[in-house]
Amino acid sequence: MPMIENNKKLVDEVAGWLRIYDDDSVDRIWMGPSEVEFLVTPYHPSSEEALEQDSIVLQDRLITMNNLDVSLRFYMPTTIDKKTTEKLPVILHFQGGGFCISKATWFMYYQFYSRIATTCHAVVISVSTRLAPEHRLPSAIDDGYTALLWLRSLARSDEIDVVGDKLDFSRVFLMGDSSGGNIVHEVAARVGRDEENDCRFWSPLKLVGAIPVHPGFVRSYRSRSEMEGKEGPFLTLDMLDKLLALALPVGSTKDHPFTCPMGDAAPRLESLRLPPMMVCVSDNDLMRDTQIEYVEAMKVAGKEVHLFLNQNVDHCFYFNKMAVDHDPCVGKATDELIDVVKEFIDAH
Repeated sequence: MPMIENNKKLVDEVAGWLRIYDDDSVDRIWMGPSEVEFLVTPYHPSSEEALEQDSIVLQDRLITMNNLDVSLRFYMPTTIDKKTTEKLPVILHFQGGGFCISKATWFMYYQFYSRIATTCHAVVISVSTRLAPEHRLPSAIDDGYTALLWLRSLARSDEIDVVGDKLDFSRVFLMGDSSGGNIVHEVAARVGRDEENDCRFWSPLKLVGAIPVHPGFVRSYRSRSEMEGKEGPFLTLDMLDKLLALALPVGSTKDHPFTCPMGDAAPRLESLRLPPMMVCVSDNDLMRDTQIEYVEAMKVAGKEVHLFLNQNVDHCFYFNKMAVDHDPCVGKATDELIDVVKEFIDAH
């Protein structure tokens, strides 16, 4: 029987993560195991805590661009706070969660992207994209693109900005986890179209690389890795199906270009102007096969694309802080992933 709560009837849910009621309201209060709740809780350390524990300067901003309000979280290595003329590359990050459930301020993002910022000696800017089903796609993609437009405006501004003055706008990267990897592809494609129409559109900002990590690339039929793979704490087949059904435009299947950019319904990859790309894949990810299919399709299309494959770990393993700290396999794989991201950024 459907649950009744405060005279509202539960009509659908993604176990532990999300509940939808008959009045179209959405509840994202965590209902999973209490021992991992800290991972999916917004984390707002004091300036002193961020500085002492993680060697970063943390800053949250609300920006307005094109009549959209977008929240950004900046992770800056402590060196940015020193009197130096050095400018750091920028990593614009998009969170995952099937476009439906996560927040860029969650602790699991903080613990990973503070490490990315310090190891890669870069400024990470996480974009809080709007969530489905209240805001179906392309809303999250629009937010990611809007954040990049704001960066361009900052690059062109003559006003003094403590953060902006430390950013190397000629070395901007896109990075996204899971469904955030889909946003990476879509935003990069939009940038390419802009540059084809007007080569000066993005000047002086330059998008030099893109890093989709475990992107949510799928097809309407099951891949072999979906059918034979092991479900993990951050991805099950039920989650995959339900979240994408809630996020895609009404009436769409998973063959939609937003989730299947290598499919027949999507613009031909050959026709897209895309930056060098490194696609990170986990061998136990349910979406492994379609992620690798995307990489192979990009190669056939003549794009510069690199594949990095982590062994013996599953989807978004690096967010599980307990496993990172206590499971040697997960800890080693996380170190390898961060190292390869650094190598890619240093090479571009």
